[in-house]
Amino acid sequence: MSTLLPALGLLLGLLIWSLLTAILSQGNPILAEFSPTSAFQGLGTTLASGVLPAHITASLIRVAVGLALAITVALPLGLLLGLQRRLEQTTSAVFQFIRMISPLSWMPIAVMVFGVGDLPVFFLLMIAAIWPILLTTISAVHQVDPLFILVARSFAAQPLEVVSRIILPAIRPSLLASIRVAVGLIWVVLVPAEMLGVNSGLGYLILDCRDRLAYGELMGVLLVIGLIGWGLDAGLRQLSDVDQRLRLKI
Repeated sequence: MSTLLPALGLLLGLLIWSLLTAILSQGNPILAEFSPTSAFQGLGTTLASGVLPAHITASLIRVAVGLALAITVALPLGLLLGLQRRLEQTTSAVFQFIRMISPLSWMPIAVMVFGVGDLPVFFLLMIAAIWPILLTTISAVHQVDPLFILVARSFAAQPLEVVSRIILPAIRPSLLASIRVAVGLIWVVLVPAEMLGVNSGLGYLILDCRDRLAYGELMGVLLVIGLIGWGLDAGLRQLSDVDQRLRLKI
């Protein structure tokens, strides 16, 4: 039953997709190129060309770099602000203001500062991922029982020891959940970000298919994007479940 219902949902989605393209293509025949049949044929063509693995690899590398940059910035800053309430109150309005700016709005600035290529893409992905990690870390630190910290300090634990042995283990479930959200945001921002002058990646491949009027291949690439995004989310969800089971055993 756990696999039957999702399979039925996918079949229902394919059916609705087929019906919509069949109806809409009556008034505009080119929309038939966006049907499931055309998408799977285009996916087959893209796979046969042998270019897909290289583009997938380029996109996944950018995701990894963007996530690593976001964690490197957000985690220490979140720990600091979570432990220093006054500093958090001082900076919260500024951070909330910046957080509400769409990551894609930074595109022109990113290009002017970093030029074209991978650097502006890394910046945009970092901006997309940094906020859920930062805000979740702050909130999770606030929820750590102060008694644990007092006990550690009573045994002359140094600040780094308190963070590494008390706070980080306590906030790990929340941190993993925030990373899952961050990866989802990165994956959404990735495709438009890869339209900033790079010559590889799934976003670039979509532009290439559009320029060649290969709409079936374009839809095939969209299927790949959805499948990889689903796989990333499922993997992170499984990681959180494993961590939860280990914590229960301890």
